Amino acid sequence: MQIPAGPLLQTINSPEDLKKVPKEQLHQVCDELRQFIVDVVSVHGGHFAASLGVVELSVALHYIYNTPYDQLVWDVGHQAYGHKILTGRRDNFISNRKYKGLSGFPKRSESEYDTFGVGHSSTSISAALGMAMAAKYKGETDRKSVAIIGDGSMTAGMAFEALNHAGVTDADMLVILNDNCMSIDPNVGALKEYLTDITISPTYNKLRDDVWNLLGKLPVGKRFTRDMASKLEAGIKGMVTRSSNLFEALNFRYFGPIDGHNITKLVDTLKDLRSIPGPKLLHIITVKGKGYALAEKDQTKWHAPGLFDKITGEIFKKKYDIPQPPKYQDVFGHSIIELAEQNKKIFGITPAMPSGSSLKFMMEKMPDRAFDVGICEQHAVTLSAGMATQGMKVFCNIYSSFMQRAYDQVVHDVAIQKLPVVFCLDRGGLVGEDGPTHHGAYDIAYFRCIPNMIISAPMNEQELRNLMYTAQLDSTTLPFVIRYPRGEGVMPEWRKPFEEIQIGKGRKLRDGKDIAILTIGHPGNFAAAAIRELRKDGITPAHFDMRFAKPLDEELLHEALKEYSKIITVEDGTIVGGFGSAVTEFMAEHGYKNELRMLGIPDRVVEHGTLKDLHRECGYDEQGIANAVREMVKETSTVYSL
Repeated sequence: MQIPAGPLLQTINSPEDLKKVPKEQLHQVCDELRQFIVDVVSVHGGHFAASLGVVELSVALHYIYNTPYDQLVWDVGHQAYGHKILTGRRDNFISNRKYKGLSGFPKRSESEYDTFGVGHSSTSISAALGMAMAAKYKGETDRKSVAIIGDGSMTAGMAFEALNHAGVTDADMLVILNDNCMSIDPNVGALKEYLTDITISPTYNKLRDDVWNLLGKLPVGKRFTRDMASKLEAGIKGMVTRSSNLFEALNFRYFGPIDGHNITKLVDTLKDLRSIPGPKLLHIITVKGKGYALAEKDQTKWHAPGLFDKITGEIFKKKYDIPQPPKYQDVFGHSIIELAEQNKKIFGITPAMPSGSSLKFMMEKMPDRAFDVGICEQHAVTLSAGMATQGMKVFCNIYSSFMQRAYDQVVHDVAIQKLPVVFCLDRGGLVGEDGPTHHGAYDIAYFRCIPNMIISAPMNEQELRNLMYTAQLDSTTLPFVIRYPRGEGVMPEWRKPFEEIQIGKGRKLRDGKDIAILTIGHPGNFAAAAIRELRKDGITPAHFDMRFAKPLDEELLHEALKEYSKIITVEDGTIVGGFGSAVTEFMAEHGYKNELRMLGIPDRVVEHGTLKDLHRECGYDEQGIANAVREMVKETSTVYSL
C-alpha cells in the first residue's frame, strides 16, 4: 500500500528540489516529513523515534550542504529515514527493511547519498575524518564532511579516538553531536552528566556566544558590541576548571548547545559553520520521538515498536489462543536472576543493551550486581575479566555482531588468562530486518580458533537455562560462550529445574538409517521438523544435537560417522570456519571418508528480510534441510540402481 506524502514533500525528489523551497516554508517540509515517517512506520514497521528526533536536522543539512558532493555520515543509521526520504527514496520507502527492499540503514550500494555503510555505533567521526583528509589530499578544498553522532554513540572509545586524531589535523570537518540523552535505552556514565552540565550551565552558554563573537556574527546574523564582547571575555576567563570544555580541549571549535528543532536556527548555524575551516563540533539538543507524544514519553519502547495505530498509539501484538514460547533473551533475563539468587558471585554486564538483552530485569532487582556500561564492548569484556580475577562469575551479555568489536579483549584479557567469563551472545545467527551489519554470522568461527574457549548453543529454552547453570559452576574454569538467536524459542513451559550439562557432550535425539543430521543450536528444531516430514516418505535420518562447537563430542561423532555414510551439518552461522568445518577437520584427522554436506550461512553477505525469508534463501530452514536429505538419499538410490 502506497503512503501519500504531504503536498510540499511530494515535490521533493532530491536535495536540489529541497533547495528550491523558500526558507520560511521549511517548517512545513519538516511537518510533512515527520508525518510521512509516522504514516509509513506505523503500517510497515521499522525504527521510529530516532528519525523523528532529527527531522529538522535532516532538512537543514540537505538544504545547506551540497550533497552528495558534501558527505554526510550518519552514526548507526537508525535516524536516517528522513535523509533517505529526501534523497530520492520517498516513493520506495514502504519497502524499508523488507526482503529485497531498502535497507534500514545507510548503505553505499543503495544510494550515492549514503556515503558510508553503518549499523554499529561510533564509526562516523573516523569515517568523516578519513573523507576530509582524502578531500584535502585531492585538492577538493570546497568539499565538506559532516559526522552526525548521538550522545549515546559518543560514549564509545572509538569516537574519542577519532576526536583525538581530528583535533591535531586541519581537516575541514563538522561533528554534529545530537544530544537527546538516549541511545536505545537511557544513556549512562560521566559523559551524560557532562553534557547535561553544558546544556544547563549559563557559563557554558557564554562560551557559545564568545565563539560566535570571534567569528564576528551570531547564528541569527547579529553582531556583538565591544562592550558585550568584553563582558563575555571576562566571563570566559572566569570559568573554573570544572567548566572547561572537553571538546575545546581536543582542539575542536565548539558551538552550542542550540535547539535542534528550530529549523531556522539550524539553517543559519549550518550556513555559517560551512564557511569555517578546520575541525568543529556543533552541539544540538533534540527530543527522541519528537512530534509523536507517546514516543517522546517512552523513547525506549518506541525505538522500534513494530506496527501500531498512529491515532491511538496501540502497538499491534499477535494474539494467541494457547501459551507461546518466550524469547530467548527473556529466558536469559529471568534465569540469571534465579541463578544470582543462588550464587552470590554472579554479576551481569551489558554494553548499552539492557532492554534488548533483558538484563534490565536483573538491573531492576539487583542494581548492585548488574550494570549497563554504555556502548563500550571492549570495556565490558575487560571489566568482566577484572571481576573474574577476583572470583566473580560474570555473565557478559553482548549481541553476537557487537562482540566482534571486542575480539582482542576476548583473546588478550580473557582466553590467554583462562578467566571463566560467561559470554552470552544474543542474536547469534541471522537476525532478520536489521540485515548484514547485525547478523551474528561469525561468532562460532572467530571463537573456535581461540584456545581455552568453550563454545555452546542451546536447541531450546531449557538447554539455555542448563548451559547458564553449568557455566556458573565453580568447576567451570574456562571462558564459556553461549550463543542463542533472536526471537522466540519452542517451549511455552520453559521454566524447568536447572541441570548440569557435561561440557563437550551432545545428545542423540533420533536413530535413523543411512544418513545423519548433526545440528548445533536452535536450527536443530528446523531439522526435527524436517525429519518428521521425511519420515512420512519413508526416509529416516538420525538426529544428533551436538550442543558444543568446542570441545566437540568426539565419542558422539565417532558413533555418527561409523554408523552413517552420509552426514549433513546444520548451523545458524557461517559455513566457513564454523561448526561444519569443525566436523570436517575431525573427519580428516581420523581418516573418515563419509559424504558430508554443510548447511548454514554461505560465504557471502546476506541482506535483510524476515528470518523465514533468509533461512529459506540460505537453505537451512525445514524445507532446505529436507531437500538436502532427499538429494543425498536419491544419489545413493541412483548408485544402487546402476
